[in-house]
Amino acid sequence: MNLDWNAFGEVAGVSVGATVAVVTVFVLGVLALSQRETARESGRGGGSALTAAGLCFLACAAAVVYGLYLIIPGFHG
Repeated sequence: MNLDWNAFGEVAGVSVGATVAVVTVFVLGVLALSQRETARESGRGGGSALTAAGLCFLACAAAVVYGLYLIIPGFHG
């Protein structure tokens, strides 16, 4: 059995990088929701923070859907 260590390392690196990126974007979304809550308590609207949180969560959902598209062969047509 031959193992292509370069390909293995590449897949591992991309997987770790993608995981860190998705988690970071999710944390930014939670932070934006927290800032919205703080803004509303102080009497400001907080609409831009809600928009930022929504975009962050939408980006996370898009990454998950794309990952499922890559994994499930039935989606490739």
